[in-house]
Amino acid sequence: MEMKTVLIREYGSNDVVEVTDVLRPEPAAGEVLVKVHAAGVNPIDWKIRGGAGERMGMTLPIRLGSEVVGTIETCGAGVSQFQKGDAVFGMVPSGAFSQYAVIKADHLVLTPKNLSFVEAAAIPLAGTTAWQALFDEAKLSAGQRLLITNSSGGVGSLAIQFAKARGAQVTAVASGRNEKFVRDLGADHFIDYTRQDLEDIATNMDVVLDTMGGEVYHRALRTLKKGGKMITVVAFPQDEAERYGVSAKRSFTVPNAESLSEINRLVEAGKLTPYVDTVLPFADVRDALAISEAGRTRGKIVLTVPE
Repeated sequence: MEMKTVLIREYGSNDVVEVTDVLRPEPAAGEVLVKVHAAGVNPIDWKIRGGAGERMGMTLPIRLGSEVVGTIETCGAGVSQFQKGDAVFGMVPSGAFSQYAVIKADHLVLTPKNLSFVEAAAIPLAGTTAWQALFDEAKLSAGQRLLITNSSGGVGSLAIQFAKARGAQVTAVASGRNEKFVRDLGADHFIDYTRQDLEDIATNMDVVLDTMGGEVYHRALRTLKKGGKMITVVAFPQDEAERYGVSAKRSFTVPNAESLSEINRLVEAGKLTPYVDTVLPFADVRDALAISEAGRTRGKIVLTVPE
């Protein structure tokens, strides 16, 4: 049986992205076959398309997409926690932009009951990234001062809500047009990085979550108090942090059902609301990637997948 998928056979611009037919995979032991209903679009998708896939050790052709929401179609041997028809979401190494995806059962959890498939697609990768950076790496706790760069994006917008639920004080960094958006999410303070030098405004931060990199990353280091922690999901820290008496670490996101379960509890308790900026049909994947690459998305871009 065949299915539609999005893949690249070479690296390059969006011209190399194609929607094509491939054989539908079958789950091995410990895996499930998920009928995909929606898939989140992330910067890693166009970075892989542009050549990062080679640096990551991926082999062409590469199926794109790493954030999936759907229903269980079949279960492989040894899978007992799910049954056909269960609504689930999680992360995959590749292939989320497909009608069906094979995923390790241990990397999935049931979707929150109060979210649609499209809303749920904003959570698995972005939410796990923010959760692991803030709590597994930074050990963020109540009362601490947190600064988030690119706070209006998919990761940042969820990180604001995680931090507020934990009792932290949040300073959000974004462009001026997003001030109301991030304040509505719970940000206590706001810095327009296009008009203000954030290191002159924010001081004594306990933790910085960097989702932007570049010059903003370097400036954000200076906002930390002595002994403070910089956790970045985009930059590769060198020795600069030592000069300021702080630490800097790159957080690498890994699939984790426990993290997703914690996030689910916040959603179902009404303490977390994912924001979907753009919804496009599967066939418009090139447009979705172009919008993501432009870097002006609030929250998330989601693809809906056809039957």
